[in-house]
Amino acid sequence: MAEAYIVGAVRTPVGTRKGALAGVHPADLGAHVLRELVDRTGIDPSAVEDVIMGCVVQLGPQAGDIARTAWLSAGLPQSVPGVTIDRQCGSSQQALHFAAQGVMSGTQDLVIAAGVENMAMVPMGANAAVVKELGVSTKGGGWVERYGDQEISQFRGAQLMCEKWGYGRADLERFALESHRRAIRAIDEGRFAGQITPVAGADTDEGARRDTSLEQMAKLKVLREGWEITAAVASQMSVGAAALLIASEEALRTHNLTPLARVHTLTVVGDDPVYMLTGPIPATQAALNRSRLGIDDIDLFEVNEAFAPVVLAWAHETGASLEKTNVNGGAIALGHPLGATGAILATKLVHELQRTGGRYGLQTMCEGGGQANATIIERV
Repeated sequence: MAEAYIVGAVRTPVGTRKGALAGVHPADLGAHVLRELVDRTGIDPSAVEDVIMGCVVQLGPQAGDIARTAWLSAGLPQSVPGVTIDRQCGSSQQALHFAAQGVMSGTQDLVIAAGVENMAMVPMGANAAVVKELGVSTKGGGWVERYGDQEISQFRGAQLMCEKWGYGRADLERFALESHRRAIRAIDEGRFAGQITPVAGADTDEGARRDTSLEQMAKLKVLREGWEITAAVASQMSVGAAALLIASEEALRTHNLTPLARVHTLTVVGDDPVYMLTGPIPATQAALNRSRLGIDDIDLFEVNEAFAPVVLAWAHETGASLEKTNVNGGAIALGHPLGATGAILATKLVHELQRTGGRYGLQTMCEGGGQANATIIERV
């Protein structure tokens, strides 16, 4: 099987809902990272064979195949197509998988994997309002027969994880505080500078809170009486975009490209849709089995911090070290712009492996419907 290499990886800063990026049209956010990726890699943009972009809430300014719209908005060649995909929060990690698979299959040589989401402009759940207006449900009769007419939500899933693994509010808040501390350290040390392309006057991730503390977190109300989950231990709603260039060995030679990493292993799994957020556990196990690597062979982990119990339970079940996980903070501190997060995490992982000299990195994230992707990359 042919190899797939990551040649370039770039992202915007991750903005808050009221920050500098809030008013930037998502097609323009996507266009910005696509143009920057082309410029940084020096690739002839007409040689790109497809642009695969993740975006979750494909309504309003994010509708109409935003991958194609973003590419054209960037002033890039009309001859290059684009496709927008939705695997919920893992959409742009799946974009990376599809791009790598196209190259590994030998049917393509240069593909861009990207993601974009402006949650300030198109809020999470906006599509649910449309469903309600139509007077229908997203659950068909077969679903109800199988799982019952119970509440299905990421918030309930996070609480169910707390109950199953025995995490109390204090456990979650300690984890959340560490996420902010790591993010602030990374920002102050300039660890993100090389991977970020400034946009709308912003050149730094906006979400990390320097003034937060366990005392402040303890003052917040739980999302529901009797629950452990508060806003402090959940990912932030955010704005951002990222893009990676995936190339074959032939493309490396033809276009004189220098790879940063090799896509080593790709997996995607389904898990319990009621718990919803547990997928990273079997996805990681599947990736390790396929790669024939052990958990201790992995130098760095990026596990999306949708909620604190997701990462805590994942580490408990896989035996992964939290010291090697989200070393520069995660979505609790830095934000989670849904369809963009997979590509953002991949960009962070590639650059951190380069910075530290590590060999293997593993990325995984929970996804709506009880799914998860896991990707292992190898620095070259």
